[in-house]
Amino acid sequence: MLEEALTRSVIGVFYEVYTGLGFGFREYLYTLALERDLIARGHRVEREVDVPVYYRGEPLASQSLDMVVNERLVLEVKATERLHVGAELQLFSYLCATRLEVGLVLHFGREPRFQRVICENRFKRHHAAC
Repeated sequence: MLEEALTRSVIGVFYEVYTGLGFGFREYLYTLALERDLIARGHRVEREVDVPVYYRGEPLASQSLDMVVNERLVLEVKATERLHVGAELQLFSYLCATRLEVGLVLHFGREPRFQRVICENRFKRHHAAC
C-alpha cells in the first residue's frame, strides 16, 4: 500500500486530536492541533500549499492544499456535521494536479472518520511542481 507507514502515523495523530478536542470546532483549530502533533512525531508539515491547476495543458490558477506531510501526503481537513459527498473527489482532483499520489480526508464530525485517496502518477496526464 502506498505510503502505508506515513498514513498510519497521520491517522493515529488524527484520532489523538479528535480525542483531545472532540466535535464542534472550526477546521482551523483542528489543523493547528494536527500540525503541532505531527511535528512532535517528527513529521515535516507544510500548511496552505499552493499548487497550480492546469486546463488543456496550460496553467489556469493555483489551488491551496490544507496540509502536506513529509512532502508525500496531502491532508484535507473537514469539520462539518456531515462529510460532503464530494470531499473524496475534491482530494482526488488535488492529487491529480500534483506529483503527490496519496491523500487523506480527515473528517472531524460527530464521529471521527477518514478516507484514503490515491491517484498514481502513472495515470496522470501532467505533473505540477509539487
